[in-house]
This record gives sequence, structure tokens and C-alpha cells, in this order.
Amino acid sequence: MQEPIHKKIGKNLQDIRKSRGLSLDQVSEMSGVSKGMLGQIERGESNPTISVLWKIVNGLRISFATLMEDSSPTVSVISVEELTPFKEEDGAYRAYPIFPFQQDKGFEVYSVVIDPGCSYTSEAHYEGVEEFIMVMEGELQVYVGGESYTLKPNLAMRFTADQQHTYENVTDRPIRYIALIHYPSANRT
Repeated sequence: MQEPIHKKIGKNLQDIRKSRGLSLDQVSEMSGVSKGMLGQIERGESNPTISVLWKIVNGLRISFATLMEDSSPTVSVISVEELTPFKEEDGAYRAYPIFPFQQDKGFEVYSVVIDPGCSYTSEAHYEGVEEFIMVMEGELQVYVGGESYTLKPNLAMRFTADQQHTYENVTDRPIRYIALIHYPSANRT
């Protein structure tokens, strides 16, 4: 059975407030919604109007949908084998979204497999985006900023991804690496 929307909104509001270290008084000042009403919303005792919700989301500078999203469990166990990958280069480059992007986190994590002989070029991301990669199996060639880097198992690399970059498998075995893409906080809402 799905949780009533006003309960979900209350829990999400409380989680956001606490994660930012804000008191009900501070959120009241930011949003123009009374402390008492905010408390009722957080406890799931009130079903707020859309105009009240807009005051809250504008005060907290979050998206409207953020208050209605299903909350994340405190523990998540992911099986990469059960994920559907994003595929490029006729399936020779497969990126499994282990932890997809969430606005409040600012990053996403992929497990990537590149078949032998495959080369994949990623277009530049917007300014400030960084990639962190760590090779688990195989030998990965990374081309960024006019330079070539060879990464073997247990080697990691960080680079600004606001320029075109290429991943290549020049070996005869598949490569597997973990990629974390971090988006700058200035672009989060």
C-alpha cells in the first residue's frame, strides 16, 4: 500500500530540514510558513495546500517534486547484474547505473564494461563537472586534454569533464571500471 502523499511530504520535509541542520524556526523564516504549520506537515497531521508547498519549496530552494519523491532507504544493496545498462558503440560500451543521479546528492555512480577494441568518446559535460574512475579489471586508456593515460587495476583517476574525453580498450579482454560523476553544487536546486 502506498503511503499517503501528505505523510510522504512531511517525512521528506523533515529529512531535508534535518540534513541541512535547520530548525523549524529557520524554515519558517525562509518560507513564510508558520512554525506550527511546518510541524504539523512534518508529523503528517496536515495536508498542505499547493500554495503552502510552493512557499516551502521556494524558501528551501528545492524542486516541487522533491517533497513528493519516495524517500530513499537508509541502506541500499545493488546487484549490477540486475541493472539495465546504457549502451554505446553497438553494445561494446555498457554503463550500469549503480546509483543514478539525485539532485540532493550531486553525483552518480556507474559500473562500466568496455569490450576489446572498443573506443567511446564522451562529449564535454558542463563546466565544473568532474569524473572519478577506478579500474577494477583490465587496462583502460583514457584520453583527456590532449593527453593519454593508462589505468590498470586499482589505479584511479580524477579529471574535469568539461572537455571531450575518450575511453578505449586496446586489449583482448573486457575492461571493468567504476565511474563517479560529480556535478557542482551551484547547479543543484
